[in-house]
Amino acid sequence: MPKDFARTERIADQIQRELADLVRQEVKDPRVGFVTFTGVEVSRDYSHAKVFFTTLGGGEEHARTGEGLGHAAGFLRSQLAHRLRTRTIPELHFVFDESVERGIRVSKLIEEGLPREEPPKSTRKRKAP
Repeated sequence: MPKDFARTERIADQIQRELADLVRQEVKDPRVGFVTFTGVEVSRDYSHAKVFFTTLGGGEEHARTGEGLGHAAGFLRSQLAHRLRTRTIPELHFVFDESVERGIRVSKLIEEGLPREEPPKSTRKRKAP
């Protein structure tokens, strides 16, 4: 059985690639520094797109980047209209993606909980020079 929303997924992937390129080359807002787009979800009627992003830094940095992206949303949408070959260009909604930080936090907890393994000692004696 074929996927029902293959076109929606292709458009979401294309939006993600184009936004990464646009933010890197066109957006001059100092609030939008190093940002990574981790995913895009497009509604079935292509009128809205949730764009998930992550940044380096703490909560304050995330909020500033979100504000900068929200401010640039109209510009980014107009630039997407030139790059995409679709009838409708979705309205962009930027959402901070906490999954990356949550994964790092869980990995650290797992590492702290596991006992340290000692490297195996060699049974062979080395010759002294």
